[in-house]
Amino acid sequence: MDANADGALVVRASGASAALAALAALSGQSAHTGQVQIAVRVAMPRRLPPDVRRLALPGCTVELLPPAPGERCGVVVVSVDAHRLTIALSELQPLMWHPAALPQPLEMLFGSAVEQLLSAGARHDLLDPHGAALHLVGLVELVLRSALRDELNQVDTGAARYRDALAYIGDHLADPELTAERVADALFISRRRLYQLFTDGDGVSGRIRRMRIERAKQLLADPTKTLHGVADIARQCGFVNAAHFSRTFRAIAGSTPKQFRQRASVAEVDRGHDLPEQG
Repeated sequence: MDANADGALVVRASGASAALAALAALSGQSAHTGQVQIAVRVAMPRRLPPDVRRLALPGCTVELLPPAPGERCGVVVVSVDAHRLTIALSELQPLMWHPAALPQPLEMLFGSAVEQLLSAGARHDLLDPHGAALHLVGLVELVLRSALRDELNQVDTGAARYRDALAYIGDHLADPELTAERVADALFISRRRLYQLFTDGDGVSGRIRRMRIERAKQLLADPTKTLHGVADIARQCGFVNAAHFSRTFRAIAGSTPKQFRQRASVAEVDRGHDLPEQG
Protein backbone atom coordinates (compact mmCIF):
# COMPACT_ATOMS: atom_id res chain seq x y z
CA MET A 1 0.00 0.00 0.00
CA ASP A 2 1.56 3.24 -1.12
CA ALA A 3 -0.46 5.67 1.00
CA ASN A 4 1.67 7.64 3.43
CA ALA A 5 -0.88 9.16 5.80
CA ASP A 6 -2.07 7.42 8.93
CA GLY A 7 -5.55 6.06 8.43
CA ALA A 8 -5.20 5.84 4.65
CA LEU A 9 -7.73 3.54 3.00
CA VAL A 10 -7.39 1.60 -0.25
CA VAL A 11 -10.21 -0.49 -1.75
CA ARG A 12 -9.54 -3.10 -4.39
CA ALA A 13 -11.13 -6.13 -5.96
CA SER A 14 -9.37 -9.25 -4.70
CA GLY A 15 -8.60 -11.88 -7.32
CA ALA A 16 -8.96 -11.90 -11.08
CA SER A 17 -12.69 -12.67 -11.11
CA ALA A 18 -13.44 -9.80 -8.72
CA ALA A 19 -11.26 -7.40 -10.70
CA LEU A 20 -13.21 -8.25 -13.84
CA ALA A 21 -16.45 -7.84 -11.89
CA ALA A 22 -15.32 -4.40 -10.73
CA LEU A 23 -14.62 -3.37 -14.32
CA ALA A 24 -17.98 -4.80 -15.40
CA ALA A 25 -19.71 -2.78 -12.69
CA LEU A 26 -18.33 0.42 -14.19
CA SER A 27 -20.11 -0.35 -17.46
CA GLY A 28 -23.38 -1.12 -15.73
CA GLN A 29 -23.07 -4.90 -15.93
CA SER A 30 -23.59 -7.46 -13.19
CA ALA A 31 -20.90 -7.65 -10.51
CA HIS A 32 -21.72 -10.01 -7.68
CA THR A 33 -18.75 -12.38 -7.58
CA GLY A 34 -15.34 -12.33 -6.00
CA GLN A 35 -14.20 -10.36 -2.98
CA VAL A 36 -13.82 -6.77 -1.97
CA GLN A 37 -10.59 -6.05 -0.14
CA ILE A 38 -9.85 -3.00 1.97
CA ALA A 39 -6.44 -2.02 3.29
CA VAL A 40 -6.30 0.48 6.14
CA ARG A 41 -3.09 1.94 7.57
CA VAL A 42 -3.31 1.91 11.37
CA ALA A 43 -0.99 2.44 14.31
CA MET A 44 0.46 -0.95 15.23
CA PRO A 45 -1.19 -2.26 18.40
CA ARG A 46 1.26 -2.79 21.24
CA ARG A 47 -0.61 -5.54 23.08
CA LEU A 48 -1.11 -7.94 20.17
CA PRO A 49 1.29 -10.93 20.16
CA PRO A 50 3.36 -11.16 16.96
CA ASP A 51 1.94 -14.60 16.10
CA VAL A 52 -1.69 -13.43 16.27
CA ARG A 53 -1.98 -11.51 13.05
CA ARG A 54 -4.52 -13.34 10.88
CA LEU A 55 -8.06 -14.62 11.34
CA ALA A 56 -10.04 -16.55 8.73
CA LEU A 57 -13.82 -16.43 9.10
CA PRO A 58 -16.71 -17.61 6.92
CA GLY A 59 -16.76 -15.37 3.86
CA CYS A 60 -14.05 -13.01 5.08
CA THR A 61 -10.52 -12.77 6.47
CA VAL A 62 -8.59 -10.14 8.38
CA GLU A 63 -4.82 -9.81 8.53
CA LEU A 64 -2.50 -7.32 10.20
CA LEU A 65 0.68 -6.67 8.21
CA PRO A 66 3.63 -5.36 10.26
CA PRO A 67 5.08 -1.89 9.58
CA ALA A 68 8.07 -1.37 7.35
CA PRO A 69 11.38 -0.75 9.15
CA GLY A 70 11.37 2.68 10.77
CA GLU A 71 7.58 3.10 10.53
CA ARG A 72 5.06 2.90 13.35
CA CYS A 73 2.01 2.00 11.27
CA GLY A 74 1.01 -1.37 9.96
CA VAL A 75 -1.75 -2.23 7.51
CA VAL A 76 -4.98 -4.07 8.23
CA VAL A 77 -6.20 -6.01 5.19
CA VAL A 78 -9.76 -7.32 5.22
CA SER A 79 -11.23 -9.41 2.40
CA VAL A 80 -15.00 -9.87 2.22
CA ASP A 81 -17.18 -11.76 -0.24
CA ALA A 82 -18.70 -9.02 -2.38
CA HIS A 83 -22.25 -10.31 -2.04
CA ARG A 84 -22.13 -9.76 1.73
CA LEU A 85 -21.85 -6.00 1.31
CA THR A 86 -24.80 -3.71 0.66
CA ILE A 87 -22.58 -1.37 -1.39
CA ALA A 88 -22.14 -2.33 -5.03
CA LEU A 89 -18.69 -2.49 -6.62
CA SER A 90 -19.68 0.34 -8.95
CA GLU A 91 -20.38 2.56 -5.93
CA LEU A 92 -16.92 1.79 -4.55
CA GLN A 93 -15.25 3.19 -7.67
CA PRO A 94 -14.21 6.51 -5.99
CA LEU A 95 -12.07 4.47 -3.59
CA MET A 96 -11.04 1.64 -5.91
CA TRP A 97 -7.23 1.37 -6.05
CA HIS A 98 -6.83 5.02 -4.99
CA PRO A 99 -5.62 5.84 -1.43
CA ALA A 100 -8.07 7.96 0.54
CA ALA A 101 -7.57 9.51 3.98
CA LEU A 102 -9.62 8.31 6.93
CA PRO A 103 -10.41 10.64 9.85
CA GLN A 104 -8.28 9.73 12.86
CA PRO A 105 -11.25 8.82 15.12
CA LEU A 106 -12.50 6.33 12.51
CA GLU A 107 -9.01 4.92 12.01
CA MET A 108 -8.62 4.47 15.78
CA LEU A 109 -12.05 2.83 16.10
CA PHE A 110 -11.33 0.43 13.25
CA GLY A 111 -7.82 -0.41 14.45
CA SER A 112 -8.98 -1.02 18.01
CA ALA A 113 -11.88 -3.23 16.89
CA VAL A 114 -9.59 -5.32 14.67
CA GLU A 115 -7.04 -5.66 17.48
CA GLN A 116 -9.72 -6.94 19.85
CA LEU A 117 -11.10 -9.30 17.22
CA LEU A 118 -7.67 -10.79 16.50
CA SER A 119 -6.91 -11.13 20.20
CA ALA A 120 -10.20 -12.91 20.88
CA GLY A 121 -9.83 -14.99 17.72
CA ALA A 122 -6.61 -16.47 19.07
CA ARG A 123 -8.81 -18.18 21.65
CA HIS A 124 -10.98 -20.28 19.34
CA ASP A 125 -13.21 -21.29 22.27
CA LEU A 126 -14.30 -17.65 22.77
CA LEU A 127 -15.60 -16.59 19.38
CA ASP A 128 -18.37 -17.99 17.25
CA PRO A 129 -16.89 -17.67 13.72
CA HIS A 130 -20.18 -16.76 12.08
CA GLY A 131 -20.93 -14.06 14.63
CA ALA A 132 -17.37 -12.78 14.29
CA ALA A 133 -17.79 -12.69 10.50
CA LEU A 134 -20.93 -10.55 10.83
CA HIS A 135 -18.99 -8.21 13.14
CA LEU A 136 -16.09 -7.92 10.70
CA VAL A 137 -18.38 -7.29 7.72
CA GLY A 138 -20.10 -4.61 9.81
CA LEU A 139 -16.75 -2.93 10.43
CA VAL A 140 -15.99 -2.93 6.71
CA GLU A 141 -19.43 -1.45 5.99
CA LEU A 142 -18.79 1.24 8.62
CA VAL A 143 -15.45 2.24 7.10
CA LEU A 144 -16.68 2.19 3.51
CA ARG A 145 -19.90 4.07 4.20
CA SER A 146 -18.05 6.67 6.27
CA ALA A 147 -15.35 7.14 3.64
CA LEU A 148 -17.93 7.27 0.85
CA ARG A 149 -20.55 9.27 2.72
CA ASP A 150 -20.43 12.29 0.43
CA GLU A 151 -20.38 10.17 -2.72
CA LEU A 152 -23.23 7.93 -1.54
CA ASN A 153 -25.32 10.98 -0.64
CA GLN A 154 -24.82 12.32 -4.15
CA VAL A 155 -25.38 9.15 -6.15
CA ASP A 156 -28.09 9.16 -8.76
CA THR A 157 -31.56 8.20 -7.63
CA GLY A 158 -31.36 4.83 -9.37
CA ALA A 159 -28.32 3.69 -7.38
CA ALA A 160 -29.89 4.86 -4.12
CA ARG A 161 -33.18 3.12 -4.92
CA TYR A 162 -31.33 -0.03 -5.87
CA ARG A 163 -29.50 -0.06 -2.55
CA ASP A 164 -32.77 0.55 -0.70
CA ALA A 165 -34.39 -2.34 -2.58
CA LEU A 166 -31.57 -4.72 -1.63
CA ALA A 167 -31.82 -3.64 2.01
CA TYR A 168 -35.57 -4.22 2.07
CA ILE A 169 -35.21 -7.64 0.45
CA GLY A 170 -32.49 -8.61 2.93
CA ASP A 171 -34.69 -7.62 5.87
CA HIS A 172 -37.67 -9.64 4.61
CA LEU A 173 -36.13 -12.81 3.16
CA ALA A 174 -38.00 -15.01 5.63
CA ASP A 175 -41.36 -13.75 4.38
CA PRO A 176 -42.70 -16.20 1.75
CA GLU A 177 -44.97 -13.44 0.47
CA LEU A 178 -42.03 -11.23 -0.50
CA THR A 179 -42.51 -10.22 -4.14
CA ALA A 180 -41.40 -7.51 -6.52
CA GLU A 181 -44.74 -5.79 -5.92
CA ARG A 182 -44.12 -5.73 -2.16
CA VAL A 183 -40.65 -4.24 -2.69
CA ALA A 184 -41.99 -1.60 -5.07
CA ASP A 185 -44.75 -0.63 -2.66
CA ALA A 186 -42.26 -0.34 0.22
CA LEU A 187 -40.07 2.00 -1.87
CA PHE A 188 -43.09 3.95 -3.19
CA ILE A 189 -42.12 3.31 -6.79
CA SER A 190 -43.82 1.47 -9.64
CA ARG A 191 -42.98 -2.13 -10.46
CA ARG A 192 -41.74 -0.97 -13.85
CA ARG A 193 -39.28 1.42 -12.17
CA LEU A 194 -38.17 -1.34 -9.80
CA TYR A 195 -37.49 -3.71 -12.70
CA GLN A 196 -35.36 -1.01 -14.33
CA LEU A 197 -33.08 -0.97 -11.28
CA PHE A 198 -32.16 -4.66 -11.63
CA THR A 199 -30.15 -4.88 -14.84
CA ASP A 200 -28.08 -7.99 -14.05
CA GLY A 201 -30.29 -10.45 -15.89
CA ASP A 202 -31.81 -12.06 -12.80
CA GLY A 203 -34.48 -9.45 -12.28
CA VAL A 204 -36.09 -8.80 -8.92
CA SER A 205 -37.44 -12.33 -8.39
CA GLY A 206 -34.13 -13.87 -9.37
CA ARG A 207 -32.27 -11.64 -6.94
CA ILE A 208 -34.67 -12.58 -4.14
CA ARG A 209 -34.01 -16.28 -4.86
CA ARG A 210 -30.24 -15.79 -4.87
CA MET A 211 -30.27 -13.79 -1.65
CA ARG A 212 -32.40 -16.49 -0.01
CA ILE A 213 -29.92 -19.15 -1.10
CA GLU A 214 -27.01 -17.07 0.24
CA ARG A 215 -28.84 -16.78 3.56
CA ALA A 216 -29.46 -20.53 3.50
CA LYS A 217 -25.75 -21.16 2.94
CA GLN A 218 -24.92 -19.11 6.02
CA LEU A 219 -27.45 -21.02 8.12
CA LEU A 220 -26.40 -24.45 6.80
CA ALA A 221 -22.74 -23.67 7.52
CA ASP A 222 -23.48 -22.38 11.02
CA PRO A 223 -22.55 -25.11 13.57
CA THR A 224 -25.09 -23.68 16.02
CA LYS A 225 -27.85 -24.58 13.53
CA THR A 226 -27.02 -28.28 13.20
CA LEU A 227 -30.26 -29.27 14.93
CA HIS A 228 -32.27 -27.29 12.40
CA GLY A 229 -33.41 -29.57 9.59
CA VAL A 230 -33.46 -28.63 5.93
CA ALA A 231 -37.20 -27.91 6.11
CA ASP A 232 -36.65 -25.50 9.00
CA ILE A 233 -33.82 -23.73 7.15
CA ALA A 234 -36.10 -23.49 4.12
CA ARG A 235 -38.81 -21.76 6.17
CA GLN A 236 -36.29 -19.34 7.68
CA CYS A 237 -35.31 -18.33 4.15
CA GLY A 238 -38.86 -17.81 2.90
CA PHE A 239 -39.44 -21.09 1.04
CA VAL A 240 -42.86 -22.63 1.51
CA ASN A 241 -41.63 -26.24 1.29
CA ALA A 242 -38.39 -28.18 1.48
CA ALA A 243 -38.70 -29.72 -1.99
CA HIS A 244 -38.84 -26.33 -3.72
CA PHE A 245 -35.99 -25.12 -1.53
CA SER A 246 -33.80 -28.12 -2.42
CA ARG A 247 -34.43 -27.72 -6.16
CA THR A 248 -33.66 -24.01 -6.05
CA PHE A 249 -30.59 -24.53 -3.86
CA ARG A 250 -29.17 -27.16 -6.19
CA ALA A 251 -29.81 -25.03 -9.27
CA ILE A 252 -27.95 -22.06 -7.78
CA ALA A 253 -25.34 -23.66 -5.48
CA GLY A 254 -24.62 -26.79 -7.50
CA SER A 255 -25.32 -29.22 -4.66
CA THR A 256 -28.12 -30.26 -2.37
CA PRO A 257 -28.51 -28.48 0.99
CA LYS A 258 -27.40 -31.65 2.80
CA GLN A 259 -24.27 -31.96 0.66
CA PHE A 260 -23.43 -28.30 1.23
CA ARG A 261 -23.89 -28.71 5.00
CA GLN A 262 -21.63 -31.79 5.06
CA ARG A 263 -18.86 -29.97 3.21
CA ALA A 264 -19.22 -26.94 5.47
CA SER A 265 -19.00 -29.18 8.54
CA VAL A 266 -15.76 -30.75 7.29
CA ALA A 267 -14.32 -27.29 6.55
CA GLU A 268 -15.26 -26.12 10.07
CA VAL A 269 -13.41 -29.08 11.60
CA ASP A 270 -10.36 -28.44 9.40
CA ARG A 271 -10.37 -24.76 10.40
CA GLY A 272 -10.39 -25.78 14.07
CA HIS A 273 -7.43 -28.11 13.53
CA ASP A 274 -5.45 -25.27 11.94
CA LEU A 275 -5.79 -23.02 14.99
CA PRO A 276 -2.75 -22.80 17.29
CA GLU A 277 -2.66 -24.74 20.53
CA GLN A 278 -3.40 -22.67 23.61
CA GLY A 279 -0.96 -22.78 26.45
